[in-house]
Amino acid sequence: MLLTLLLVLSACGPTVAVTRPKAQPTVTVNKSFQKDVPSVPKIPKYLCGAWSSANNPGPYGVINIYARLTQNVKPVAGASAQATAHFAYGDLNLDQAPVSDSGGYVTFVLQLRGQQPRLTAATVDVSFNVDGKTVTCTPAFFTPQ
Repeated sequence: MLLTLLLVLSACGPTVAVTRPKAQPTVTVNKSFQKDVPSVPKIPKYLCGAWSSANNPGPYGVINIYARLTQNVKPVAGASAQATAHFAYGDLNLDQAPVSDSGGYVTFVLQLRGQQPRLTAATVDVSFNVDGKTVTCTPAFFTPQ
């Protein structure tokens, strides 16, 4: 009896319509598609980057700021460097004047002295003087804990 009742109820249900997807047009790529591709940007003659010895020093800690200068991927020796630390309440020019070593590296010593609030990021800009030009590095950063 239960089987008969199920058959009667299912016969009264809605009909399901089956639709077939429409055919999609064929994509054609013209041979001149990549004719006007822009050129790849040139790598600059000089590249440099800076980083800190500690990403999360104590607010009164002492950290090193490192930077490296390269020319066509090779280290540049003998280039003078300068650095400026950017704190929440003002900037500090580091009065050191290191010259890059045979590996293209320089080191600055930065005494924090509580100049940056805890959990607030600070940056340090480093640049090199080479061939009468100033080369600016990607900045170093740190966040006192």
